[in-house]
Amino acid sequence: MTIQVVAAIIEHDGRLLICQRRVGGPFGLKWEFPGGKMRPGETAEAALARELREELGVEAHIGQLLSRVRHRYSELADAIELTFFAATLAADANDGSRISNFVFEQIRWVQPSELAEFDFLEADCPLVKRLIQREFGGLL
Repeated sequence: MTIQVVAAIIEHDGRLLICQRRVGGPFGLKWEFPGGKMRPGETAEAALARELREELGVEAHIGQLLSRVRHRYSELADAIELTFFAATLAADANDGSRISNFVFEQIRWVQPSELAEFDFLEADCPLVKRLIQREFGGLL
């Protein structure tokens, strides 16, 4: 069985939104992009929009699929399939000031070049490298 997970790459003024998992939880203090598990019957886009509402209290437009990776963590019984989408915050939250932090230890806006300074989840690392290299150009 494979766990379907979605995540958002949200850019504002050249910075990307990253989130740190809570201490004491699974993969505590690791960094990731906001998102989460899909529910049965949900599309990837609907799941990601729901997760962004639940985690950050924002409405977002889910854009282009950027990357998909399959990864098996030794700590989990099942592999995950992680799909990353570009996402744009709704106009009222677009400056980043109206984001709430409901589930994370902390959230930060960082330059792509700063991503290497953070301890990301293993499944996120291939995309992090591509973001540092600015491989996606104007998609974000």
